[in-house]
Parts: sequence; structure tokens; C-alpha cells
Amino acid sequence: MTHMPDNQGAVLSASAARALADELRSSLRGEVIDPGHPGYDEARTVWNGLIDRRPALVARCSGTADVVEAVRAAREHRPLVSIRGGGHQVAGSGVCDDGLVIDLSRMKGVHVDPAARTARAQAGVTWGEFDRETQLHALAAPGGEISATGIAGLTLGGGFGFVMRTFGLSCDNVRSLEIVTADGAVRTVSREEEPELFWAARGGGRGIGVVTSFEFGLHPLGPEVAGVLVLHPYERAEEVLRAWRDATYTAPETVTPELLLWSIPADPAVPQELHRADCVMVGAVYGGPPGDAATAALAPQRELGPPLMDLSGTMSYVALQSANTWRFPDGERYFMKSHFMDELSDEAIGTLMEWYSRRPTPESLIVVRTLGGAVARVGPDDSAFAHRSARYNVSIDAGWRDPALDGTAIGWARSAWDAMKPFSSGGTYVNFAGLGEDADELRGAVFGSHEGRLERTRAAYDPEGLFAPAAGRP
Repeated sequence: MTHMPDNQGAVLSASAARALADELRSSLRGEVIDPGHPGYDEARTVWNGLIDRRPALVARCSGTADVVEAVRAAREHRPLVSIRGGGHQVAGSGVCDDGLVIDLSRMKGVHVDPAARTARAQAGVTWGEFDRETQLHALAAPGGEISATGIAGLTLGGGFGFVMRTFGLSCDNVRSLEIVTADGAVRTVSREEEPELFWAARGGGRGIGVVTSFEFGLHPLGPEVAGVLVLHPYERAEEVLRAWRDATYTAPETVTPELLLWSIPADPAVPQELHRADCVMVGAVYGGPPGDAATAALAPQRELGPPLMDLSGTMSYVALQSANTWRFPDGERYFMKSHFMDELSDEAIGTLMEWYSRRPTPESLIVVRTLGGAVARVGPDDSAFAHRSARYNVSIDAGWRDPALDGTAIGWARSAWDAMKPFSSGGTYVNFAGLGEDADELRGAVFGSHEGRLERTRAAYDPEGLFAPAAGRP
């Protein structure tokens, strides 16, 4: 096996940071932000309020040419490098301490070709922005359950979404990518052009270069979609979980079921007496037009016993994609860690219930997502995403506001994850993989049998290890 160089990058001295800043300011159209800049705190802030890092410099790129200049300068000065897209990742890997952030968040271009059913989007685009453009033509690429999530990080890590059993993961819908590699070259990669780099970019996560844009294939979907959202009383939680599990076995590929153990939101659509009550939320989306076929396909997800509320029906695809965003606001504190599972046994369900009962805050939840369908139809070695055969992903998601609860909330999530490990198929989803300190523990679990091939591919395109620190983060 070829190993990446163990390059952690340099902690920039004040004089080295000034020299790098001067060089970048002379070559970038975008903004170069240092700790003395009035926008520094905004530039270093990401979605997860738990992340509080202080980079030496932020190079806020205006386009691919700026990225090339930033990579060239980084290759010369050798700082620690991180790459920021939407900034919505749990581990906050888009920012680093004492190094250079190559910030793509202002690169917002989206071009839709409705005749070809494709869209080219720059790496700073969020799923909400992407959906807004594609839904003008009643087209969609599967991606995200929170509209504020960036397309880049989600896609590079695989990309779960509400219609993934019908249309696959986000990475499965990528036709081509533009990548600036460590040598400063701008490469367009696809199945035909540099296929090994294209393979690594679809599920390989980080460390392959700076992806500046994505070309997605689009599917006819929307503007209205049919879905299920049923709230069940917590007292029936184990019964509902078992019935839901059994219903997933026969769900058609047009249906992507999901189940949450969580609190009922303080939403005007919900009676006030139910606000913040524990419940089981059963959700599913039909990956096609609303109508009789959708109603029939979704029916088993609605028929799991007497509910507290049944909010099922049709809604706009854009509204669906943004429906949960307000429950995960910027600046609150988050920790998420997941397992892939082949089965959801009665014992596993009991363990989930036990640990949910110990959750430290009302914002904390457990999510069970169903894979299979189009996700499993992709060949196991067709992309770097290593968990095609798993039936479920179980994510333990801690959320809280008070920094004094950091240890309690993270400790609960890690302990719950440990308790579920005996039921795991041995895999962890890179986008729900904890924080930086979890990286060494999870490396083999994230990439599985693809880890060696990924390391060889990264080394081939980055022999000096410029992006090695990024490759090592969750």
C-alpha cells in the first residue's frame, strides 16, 4: 500500500502569514482575510457552533482562477490547508487553526440545461440554492435533507437524501467534476477523463484536491411531491419501530423511508399540548409524480398503528428540502456519529430505545435511514462510497445550546454509538463521523476495502501531501 506523506502543514508565524497574505492579495480577485480584518470572525465561523478555530488566513475565492492561485501559494509556503464549501459539516473540517482556508462559499453559479437534464453548480452552492434553480424546470438531483447543506461536502462524502432509493446518492448523479489538484492543474474528470480521480471524488470525502464545480444529471421530479409524515406516541415506540422495519423490507424503490426518535416541534401546525413531547416520526417520500401510484406505494408507511398526527400529503419539492432546516439553526452545537447496519433486530431496537431515553437535550435525536434500491444497484467498486450493501444507517445526533453541556451531550452520543456497535455492519458514513478526534478510530470503517485504493489515488495526484491533513479529517 502506498501511504500519503505525513504532512501536517506548518503553523504560520506572523511574518510567514503576512508574506502569504501579501502574495494572495496580489493574485486573487476575491478577498484575503486575516485576524485583523473586520470580517475575520464571520469568515472563520461555520454552522456547528461547537467549532471555534482561528485560521491564519482565509482566501475567499471568486472563481477557479483564484483557487489555482491559492493552491499555488499553498504549495510554495506549505501551511496547513483546509477547504470550505458550504461550511455545514458536523466536524467543521472546512476551517483549521493557524493555517490557510481556501474558501469557496462565494462561488455560487448554477447553470441548468433542461434539454440535456444536467446542471453545473459551483462548490459554494447549497442544496436550497441548487433546488431553486433546477425546480424551475421540474428537475432534481438527489441531495440533502437540510437546505443549508453545501452540495460539495455532501456529494464528496456520498450524499444521503429524501429520494436516494429512487435516484441514488448525490455522488451517483455526478457526471463530471472540475478539480484543482495539488500541482495547480485544472482537471475536468469523468468516467472517460481521469476515471480514477472521478472514482475517488464520489464518496472519497476529502484530500483529492479542490473541487470547484459539479455537473449533475437531473431527474424529472416536482414541483409537487407526495410524502408521509406521521407522528406516533412515544409509548408505542418499540412497536412502531418493529412494524416500520418490517415495512421497509417490501418498500418499492420509489419510496425512501426514514424514522426519527425525537421531540415534536413547536410548530403552528401541531397542537400546543404536543409541543416538545417525545414521539416516533415516520417519514417517506415518493420519487415520482403525486397520484394514485404514489398513494399506494406510501400506504404501508402510514399504516403503522393509530397516530398522534398524520401530516402526510403533497408539498413542493423545494419546501420538502427545506422543511427541517429551521430545526438545525446556525451556531448551535452538534455532534453526529453513525453506523451502517444490515439488519435492525429487536435487540438493536431495544438498545436504541434505551439510549434515546437517556438523551441530554430535547434537540438530540436518533435517525434511521433506509438504503437499498438505486443505492445498492451501483456496483460496490464503481465509486469510493464503500457501503452499498447496507440496508440502514443509524445516526446518533446530539444537539444543544449551552457550552456547559458539551461533555454531557458528546458523551451521550459516543456512548450510544458504542452501544450500537455490536449491531453494525462495520461501516460509518463519512458525513456523520464525529469530530477530528474520531478520525483514527473510524478510518477503516469509513472507507472499508476502498481505503488502500483511495490512498494510492491521493498519492498519485498529491505526492507531496499538500492535502494530506484534509484527507485525514472526518
